[in-house]
Amino acid sequence: MKVTKEQEKDYQKYVKQKTPVHNLPLNMAKAFVVGGTICVIGQAILDYCKKQGLDRDTSGGWCSMILVLLSVLLTGFNLYSQIAKWGGAGALVPITGFANSVAAPAIEYKKEGQVMGIGCKIFTIAGPVILYGVFTSWLLGLLYWGAAKLGVSL
Repeated sequence: MKVTKEQEKDYQKYVKQKTPVHNLPLNMAKAFVVGGTICVIGQAILDYCKKQGLDRDTSGGWCSMILVLLSVLLTGFNLYSQIAKWGGAGALVPITGFANSVAAPAIEYKKEGQVMGIGCKIFTIAGPVILYGVFTSWLLGLLYWGAAKLGVSL
């Protein structure tokens, strides 16, 4: 079937209508607001923990746990996806986004059972991040070890 110039023109018009238009500065501002808000909450948790007399490492642990807990709760109430839709990468990049990527499949597939649902599907999103993170850490560790054996100071 031969495509005429008129058909191609109509197709291009159709594609232009269906292609979403993104406002990059607005999306960046939204990501900044959401990511910044998450960071402000994290800093407030750190400050509170330090005020209670906890050391820096313990405060950091509590901060991470509370942010993960809040993310999972918001995911469970179907609010985190709305925040992520509005704030984009600002909500998906911090530790809260990673917690959401683990909790969301678990919630979605719980009806399929503990093993075949939650057990099999919980890391569908986060699994590749964990896999390649561990592999990259191993590879960089190997390179660091090799450089140290050769006497190269890093």
